[in-house]
Amino acid sequence: MKFPAAAAAVAVFAALALSACQRAAPPAKPATGDYRVQTWVLPAEAGSMAPTLVTAGDNRLLLGWINRTQGRRNALQFASYTEAAGWQSQPRTIAVGNSLLANAADTPHLLATPDGALWAQWLQAQADGASGYDAIVARSRDGGMSWNQLTRVNDDGQPVEHGFAALWPRGNDGLGIAWLDGRANATAAPPAQHGDTATQLRTNHFTLDLARGTDAVVAVRSCDCCQTAAAITTRGPLLAWRGRSDAEIRDIAVARFENGSWRAPTPVHADGWKISACPVAGPALAAAGTTAVVLWYSAANDKPLLQLARSTDAGDHFAAPVTLASGTAVLGRGAVGIDAHQVWAAWLHEDAHGQTLQLARYTPDLSKRLQTLEVAKLGTRGLASGYPQLAVDAGGAWLVWTDVANGVAHLKGARITR
Repeated sequence: MKFPAAAAAVAVFAALALSACQRAAPPAKPATGDYRVQTWVLPAEAGSMAPTLVTAGDNRLLLGWINRTQGRRNALQFASYTEAAGWQSQPRTIAVGNSLLANAADTPHLLATPDGALWAQWLQAQADGASGYDAIVARSRDGGMSWNQLTRVNDDGQPVEHGFAALWPRGNDGLGIAWLDGRANATAAPPAQHGDTATQLRTNHFTLDLARGTDAVVAVRSCDCCQTAAAITTRGPLLAWRGRSDAEIRDIAVARFENGSWRAPTPVHADGWKISACPVAGPALAAAGTTAVVLWYSAANDKPLLQLARSTDAGDHFAAPVTLASGTAVLGRGAVGIDAHQVWAAWLHEDAHGQTLQLARYTPDLSKRLQTLEVAKLGTRGLASGYPQLAVDAGGAWLVWTDVANGVAHLKGARITR
């Protein structure tokens, strides 16, 4: 799970940028049916990076990020927001410490379960100078005021990398989690031959008191440092990840949990992208009912493109993909969402003029693009801008991303509405 240094560090300094209580004014409604971009002011300090954004099921949005301010220990923080009342409080700290890792590609995650509890996941460096790190999960029973319950997701104790997690609710009060796990790389007898070891995709679940279940290995070979994604269908949780064959074909695969076990992985589309190194570009996934949509990047045959594909049977089969964007300006960092009327897709574009954040709306069956918007022009290039985060609700979409100004990371936000 090695990835470029640019994905792991962003310069920061300490300065409070925005009031946590400030909120966007109610949007004016244009005469057309198109949506428009409105600035969404965020409460994160300058130096914040690696955002995560999820809906909480009670008209709340949960925004999490890592505060990486020079001269201070890294801190995982979050805040909650409603459109009616704005930001609910000052940012709250979930975890803090020098061993808390900040990485633009392997971001933290938040989840709200139906019982009202909040869950968080982040990366923690191993003690005693070990080269590996662990995935940590914590639970709060009081709305995020305290996070006393925490545990390692992986229990192997190996000095290897465990990360790129995806979370989903398990029942009313439990957590399901998938992650990339490097333990097979540590246990193979040297000298390891090509194909003998690989990063695995594992899953497990935790109860309300953080009792763990038994690991399941969903894939014995996966791409080492591409994000995983999870979504809930009416037929069970669906996972998406970038696979890795013995021949180094790294196409997107999915699997669904059904009747107590994971179904065999199936490809979303046979891109046939052969690459000998991890592209740090995992899939994005959204689901509603039995409909699922996957967004992913491929550069098969040296033709970079972002694609969307739709399933109407909870991930058993996917229709032929639709090209969202193509060409060398396309970056492999996107997000996808579904509401009752459309599919949303966001992605980063970089050309000679700089980097921009783009957004498109499609009909639910992906047969027609309804609108394309330029959400923002960024002041940075490359991986420093991280991975955009997208959430949708009945009123439209919400976007959060990282930008850099004068060498300092900042979180930016937008509301997309009529």
